[in-house]
Amino acid sequence: MGPLDGLRVIDLTSVLMGPYATLTLGDFGADIIKVESPEGDVVRQIGPSRHDDMGPIFLHANRSKRSIILNLKTIDGRAALLRLCEDADILVYNIRARAMARLGLSYEDISAVNPQIIYAGMFGYGQTGPYADRPAYDDLIQGASGLPYLFSCVNDGQPRYVPSAIVDRIVGLAAVNAILAAVVERNRSGQGQRVDIPMLETMVNLIMGDHMGGLTYDPPLDRGGYRRQLSVDRRPYRTKDGFVCALVYNDGHWRRFFQAIGRPEMPEADPRYRSFAARMAHIDEVYAELSRIFETRKTAEWMALLEMADIPAMPMHDFEGMLNDPHLTQTGFFEMIDHPTEGRIRQMAVPAYWSRTPASPGRPAPKPGEHGTEILCGAGFSEEEINGMLRTGALVAPAHAQNAKEQDRQRERE
Repeated sequence: MGPLDGLRVIDLTSVLMGPYATLTLGDFGADIIKVESPEGDVVRQIGPSRHDDMGPIFLHANRSKRSIILNLKTIDGRAALLRLCEDADILVYNIRARAMARLGLSYEDISAVNPQIIYAGMFGYGQTGPYADRPAYDDLIQGASGLPYLFSCVNDGQPRYVPSAIVDRIVGLAAVNAILAAVVERNRSGQGQRVDIPMLETMVNLIMGDHMGGLTYDPPLDRGGYRRQLSVDRRPYRTKDGFVCALVYNDGHWRRFFQAIGRPEMPEADPRYRSFAARMAHIDEVYAELSRIFETRKTAEWMALLEMADIPAMPMHDFEGMLNDPHLTQTGFFEMIDHPTEGRIRQMAVPAYWSRTPASPGRPAPKPGEHGTEILCGAGFSEEEINGMLRTGALVAPAHAQNAKEQDRQRERE
């Protein structure tokens, strides 16, 4: 019974951006009806798995949801979706808006059956610009929003993508904000509305919030960029036996740091360290000196010294290191559960806390179409209607889905 208990969401999303948004809404207590195509969400096939269609990225992005497979290109499949929308609060999609219109599922089509619905679209670009109909993926938006350029500034001119689908997840969270804001407004006005969450604009807002710099002004005062963040030596510091992530930032940090390493005279002896402004003006030299200093001790020595001096620091984890972090262990962030088909798996907790209505995953990630009949029965479909949809392929049951995929694989082998 999380804080969003009572909200019903029709989830037409796939891959990661949209599913991450609906995962969050589902973990918070909303009823998420994941509508999959007969081919299924492609992310089901990514990564090592015990069974087909149940890969780890899918498991982590699609818990707290029910799955139904509808062929929306059929008359009956589209009609069934419209019936599901009649008592839904939110519809979320992450294909291009024009594709939704071709399916007969535009905002006008959906709001005609439910004027109070929040119709939330997540796609690459704002719909009033020349990029409106372009396809978009995480890598493309990283590039267009300047993330690889930032890496090139500190990596000998070589651009890199962030090795994570960071755009999909950031835009997914932005969508949650926009959707819930629309729900609050609807509770006041009684009216639904269309909400667009474009990837490019969301990420440019995030990146340029730090790096607009002198380009904020007209005429510009510089060429943009936050110097501290773009310093070559702003990175985990190498120690004698590993790495430490430390931020020696304000005047107190620097004074205590130099006292701890036996050089208390430095803030007065070297003008580059006397004030925040002086350090920012010489940030590359300051961080380079820190890099040299950290190489003189082992990681455990540094962690003890920095903690005693009350200087912010953390060890640099690898993937397995996170699983054994004492704080995450104590808070129970990673927990083992028994999935009904995948056996023992590790899942992550909801990363937020409510004192009265705590949220937790409502159900494990579903098999393709696992809840189709249940969902349609709950929407008032008769047994005859459901059987008719199964015969025409408008609804695909789990066994039918598996058989269809086996047939596809057989055709590929032949």
